[in-house]
Amino acid sequence: MSKHHTERPPIVSTRVYSRAEVAEVLNVSLSTVKRLLASGTLRASQPPGLRRVFITGQAILDLLENHPADPATLAAQLTDRADDFD
Repeated sequence: MSKHHTERPPIVSTRVYSRAEVAEVLNVSLSTVKRLLASGTLRASQPPGLRRVFITGQAILDLLENHPADPATLAAQLTDRADDFD
């Protein structure tokens, strides 16, 4: 039997995730992940000269621990316009 869409896959604290993977794990859009990053609510590192953003599993776990509300609801509270950070 397949997993229910609300079941979150396990988040490995030492793993590095892309923005797209974080969106999938949290069941939110890529735009929501970008807003969370831009607001500083979700921590990430970006080496100089690279477009790629590195997000650790621990950063995702910290987000969920500090903000138990749905990440999409949290992102909506952080910004008035969805396209501010796109």
